[in-house]
Amino acid sequence: MSKRNLGFTLIEVLVALFIITGSIIVISTAWSGNFLRIRKATMFNDVATLLERKMLETEAKYKDKQLSEIPEEEKDSFGDDYKQYRWEIKSKDLEFPDISPLLTSKEGGAKEELLTMVKQMTEYLNSTIKEVKVSVFAKGANGREVEFSAVQYFIDYRKEFTGLGGGGAAPAAPAPTGGTK
Repeated sequence: MSKRNLGFTLIEVLVALFIITGSIIVISTAWSGNFLRIRKATMFNDVATLLERKMLETEAKYKDKQLSEIPEEEKDSFGDDYKQYRWEIKSKDLEFPDISPLLTSKEGGAKEELLTMVKQMTEYLNSTIKEVKVSVFAKGANGREVEFSAVQYFIDYRKEFTGLGGGGAAPAAPAPTGGTK
């Protein structure tokens, strides 16, 4: 046996190293992509859970309160367990648009009674419904915050509707309730 047949040539070793290096690069790229997807899915799951929890807390906290007792803004963190997340609540009175111009623009216009009725209903709804937006902010790997939000509406069923020419009694519901959208 000759000495030439006992080992690998330099070219064979370089080709083998090139193949191994390429394989490592492909595997690491696939792994890092999967790792990012797993991390993103975990973040979305955490955000969904925290947002649902905060919505339920908000509804329970303001369920038996007057709409005026719901603050315009509240914010805090979720504590040490979820350091990369924070929450914020913003509320505002719901404002329905005035649709009188749409009614009067029709051929023949609208009767005064209808316009009065629409105006009274709009004012009543504006004064009995409050929109509450609950947001969860998550810090991404790049340090930027991403906002995830849900809106719920609180309705004051205790407020009496006195429009439409009569003193209608308010429904027998005991307190405002929140609903989610």
